[in-house]
Amino acid sequence: MREPLVVALEAAKLAGRIIKEKIGTITKENITQKSISDYVTEVDIYSEKKIIEHIKKYFPHHQIMAEESSNNYKKAEYLWIIDPLDGTTNFIHGFPVVAVSIALMYKGELKVGVVYDPIKDELFYAEKDEGAFLNSERIRVSSLKEPSLSLIATGFPFRNKQYIDSYIKIFRELLYSVSDLRRPGAAAIDLAYVACGRVDGFFEFALSPWDIAAGTILIKEAGGVVSDFDGGENYLKTGNIVAGNNIIHPFLIEKIKKALQC
Repeated sequence: MREPLVVALEAAKLAGRIIKEKIGTITKENITQKSISDYVTEVDIYSEKKIIEHIKKYFPHHQIMAEESSNNYKKAEYLWIIDPLDGTTNFIHGFPVVAVSIALMYKGELKVGVVYDPIKDELFYAEKDEGAFLNSERIRVSSLKEPSLSLIATGFPFRNKQYIDSYIKIFRELLYSVSDLRRPGAAAIDLAYVACGRVDGFFEFALSPWDIAAGTILIKEAGGVVSDFDGGENYLKTGNIVAGNNIIHPFLIEKIKKALQC
């Protein structure tokens, strides 16, 4: 029996090769608009197909939750959570910030997470209680203790316009409190960068489980903290997520709560 982490790494690499070959070559005929500001390409669909085929080859009875598929996964013991191409809008425009995100959950607990950036050939991965790694090197979250010096990643609520006013309040609050903010456009990359200390924290509204499942186990195994906006564990359900080290995370929670009370 292949180890789930090995299968996830292989699947991410398979999908990554497809994405790297096709980035910047997509035409209008290859794009479908799912909703306002939300697109899917033939590459998303093909990448997802190859990932699922590879997983099912070794784990045929495991269930799948994937961005472009509809599956009955609610009672799954083993559940794979897949984003075959995070950063589709970046991909369409040839903007080189994209990722494959694959996670495995067992009885409701995340056990494996892989985020692969095929453009930089950076493979982030983690397994429960085994640490987090980037291309075989152990990674840790930032050790920064001074919030005013922190670099915070975020994502705009472009699919959920009802959160714009709340988001702007938080953004304004943080602009006066941190060194700077960044918006790369792929949540899986944002979370991986928290895990390896390239950014000190992250927050975003209304993400989907496939956007964040792999990244959250990366951060936890790298010594960081992940929660919803209330500091609880409902981020996979609400999609509202905050992450950072044990200093930056509570600082972000405090600033978010303050902004949302205004």
